[in-house]
Amino acid sequence: MRRARTRGAPGAFPAPGTVRFERLLPGPVERIWSYLTDSEKRGLWLATGAMEPRVGGRIEHVFRHADLSPTIEPVPERYQHMKDGHAFTGRITRYEPPYVLAYTWGEAPDASEVTFDLSPRGEDVLLVLTHRRLGARQERISVAGGWHTHLALLEDRLHGEVPPSFWSLHTALEAEYEQVLAGEE
Repeated sequence: MRRARTRGAPGAFPAPGTVRFERLLPGPVERIWSYLTDSEKRGLWLATGAMEPRVGGRIEHVFRHADLSPTIEPVPERYQHMKDGHAFTGRITRYEPPYVLAYTWGEAPDASEVTFDLSPRGEDVLLVLTHRRLGARQERISVAGGWHTHLALLEDRLHGEVPPSFWSLHTALEAEYEQVLAGEE
């Protein structure tokens, strides 16, 4: 299994088209669940948006990367289309409060799928995020860098720390995942 050598727990690529992250977070499990399902709390580290809390329900993500940190910096050229926000919807495929949430990353029949598994570990919670059905190498690099960055922001928020600038961290992490996946395609 290949792993990145980056800030926080590294992402792993356990199977083709799959990236997986593990984080030990301060619990209880209901607290972490709320950061996955409550739009306002999710908006502190990932994206706001409505969620229909049931299998088959719609989930919306409205990304405003500039709002994730008090540090303001320019958006990298290749992500300029996201500078004023970016939104998409998906469908919930598993909804088992407060332990499992899974949904498609988009509405297309071949959309990728993200799963959050939460397991209590004493006062902490093990969060395992698995994103499957990813396409070409560049998509895997971008998704791995994105999740790694968003999870770092979640960790900071849960620990009461000021999160770093999204784009600086994302750019550095993407470069590291580029190295991890070097030689593919």
